[in-house]
Amino acid sequence: MNKKIVLGLGIALFVALFFMLDVQRFLSLEAMQRSLGALQQAYAEHRVLMVGGFFMCYVLMAAFSLPGAVVMGLAGGAIFGFWVATIAVSFASSVGATLAFLLSRYLFRDVVQRRFGDSLVAMNEGVAREGAWYLFTLRLIPVFPFFIINLLMGLTPMPVRTFYWVSQLGMLGGTMVFVNAGKELGRLESLSGILSPSILVAFALLGLFPLMVKKLVGWMQARKKAAGRL
Repeated sequence: MNKKIVLGLGIALFVALFFMLDVQRFLSLEAMQRSLGALQQAYAEHRVLMVGGFFMCYVLMAAFSLPGAVVMGLAGGAIFGFWVATIAVSFASSVGATLAFLLSRYLFRDVVQRRFGDSLVAMNEGVAREGAWYLFTLRLIPVFPFFIINLLMGLTPMPVRTFYWVSQLGMLGGTMVFVNAGKELGRLESLSGILSPSILVAFALLGLFPLMVKKLVGWMQARKKAAGRL
């Protein structure tokens, strides 16, 4: 059987089991609040094991686009503290996103490029030329589902190294917001209480900033060239 089919079936089975066994119930806000004291005690007794287990779980969730990452980020902040949780979540989310990117590329890119290659020429050229800027912008704005960004970018010619470092840098701000909110985990009534409209607007403006800078630099360079030809 084709290796891609086997891998695809394996991933589908893993995701199906996740939902069939209702693993998500352990990743709800209420479940984390109930378990917080026990998890903090376990961390005090087994620091390396707890951080390592948390890291691997987060990587798997990001790689297979499973729900619960927000609650895990909050729990990390509440259990490990701001700096340990920020480092763990930042690297785990970036590694997991890159794995999702690679899975999408391996499983679907050839089919998509063959099927829609002619209509994707302009997009491929744009990603090759300015993809890092657009990815950075999308990573800074948390209103865009990150798992969709991971899968779509895997269908483009963006280099893996570029995808990783831009994701690592671009997701850091959002990671710090969620981890910092973890200190209020015991008092949160819903996940909507984390991101207020003002914070979302701030993220949106921050996400537009790199593109505005790039456009401004390009405009200035174009004017300088035009002036040199006069």
